[in-house]
Amino acid sequence: MKDSDTAAVRNNNPAGKSRSVPLDCCGGLSNVDYSEMDLTPMKELLKHIDFHDSSFCIAVIAIIFNPLFWNVVARWEHRTRRISRLFGSPYLACYCLGFVIILLNVYRSHSMTVAMKAQARWEVMDRTDVFYTGVALMVVGTLLVVSSFLALGFTGTFLGDYFGILMDEKVTGFPFNIIENPMYWGSTANYLGLALIGASPVGLVLTAIVAVAYKVALRFEG
Repeated sequence: MKDSDTAAVRNNNPAGKSRSVPLDCCGGLSNVDYSEMDLTPMKELLKHIDFHDSSFCIAVIAIIFNPLFWNVVARWEHRTRRISRLFGSPYLACYCLGFVIILLNVYRSHSMTVAMKAQARWEVMDRTDVFYTGVALMVVGTLLVVSSFLALGFTGTFLGDYFGILMDEKVTGFPFNIIENPMYWGSTANYLGLALIGASPVGLVLTAIVAVAYKVALRFEG
């Protein structure tokens, strides 16, 4: 670089300060400066959670165990047909597994409720608008769960295809025409609604774990 060019640069930037380079909007999240994020709300939320509380740990185990259990059992049945042979019928075997899954889900809901009640409420969430948002989420979640069950039937809902029980055609009506996997996301909406109604920060964390567990399960279920 010539001396005249160097002098010109110095004149334009006399203090020698580094200039920020404009971000390329097409670079996605790789261009996000995470150091500028305000993490205060997250820190405040986490302050209200006791991660060592036994009820929290039990709820997390129940959340992770449920989809792991039914995916492992269903795949084992698909390979070996052991459960169908044990019960003498694929339908009876599917009904039995479905009943066990229902009981596990009831226990998961119970354990999450116990964890929410055992830990502190967050005054930031303890507002009327948050409460009614939670109610709305539970209404929507229940609608998705019930309507998807009615569309799929018992065997369609509870992994009947792994038992060789196939539906005549793919279900494309409501709610599958507006959202994929409505049973899973309806259930997640119910838990989120319950957390908002109870102004429960631990409920938000548990709901996030439910969503992650379902996302992982969907990777295996295809």
